[in-house]
Amino acid sequence: MNAQLIKAAQAGDQESITAVLYGAHSHVRRFAEHLCASPQDAEDAAQEALIILYRKIGSLRATGALASWMFRIVRNECLRRGRVLFERHDETEAGLATSAEDEVIRRLEAELVAQAIQELPDVQRRVLIMRDVLGYPGRSVAEALGLSNAAMKSQLHRARNRLRLSLAGMTGPAEGPHDPGTISA
Repeated sequence: MNAQLIKAAQAGDQESITAVLYGAHSHVRRFAEHLCASPQDAEDAAQEALIILYRKIGSLRATGALASWMFRIVRNECLRRGRVLFERHDETEAGLATSAEDEVIRRLEAELVAQAIQELPDVQRRVLIMRDVLGYPGRSVAEALGLSNAAMKSQLHRARNRLRLSLAGMTGPAEGPHDPGTISA
């Protein structure tokens, strides 16, 4: 994007702001589609980023920082939406934490799961979140992502396996059948 256009937008020129927003939308949307769980969340995150850009472009210090600033806003919005999903899921679980220690452990586990999901390849992450977190029917997930039903199932299977292995690696090796008190030769 043109540095003069960005400077004019920072100065409050409405035509320049409109041009900057228009020019940024497709890039922001494409980035959001890679990070968010669903196409709806991606569009919402992109719109939120553009609203923030509109409101705060005057506070942007360096014109060259616009792209990284926008992508950081989108990333944070996608992460926020993911956390809201997990928190909503946690609230619906029966029973509350019985102690502060239980609450800390529960939050730590949720963060580990969110981190492991974020590290999945794009298609696997989307399929997993849409199917297992949001509860969309398999056929709807396949259609929304432009996959065949078989491909969607394959990606879901791979995502679940990767997630399982990733979480097993984060929590350390499982205790084997040996007695931890004995020393083997």
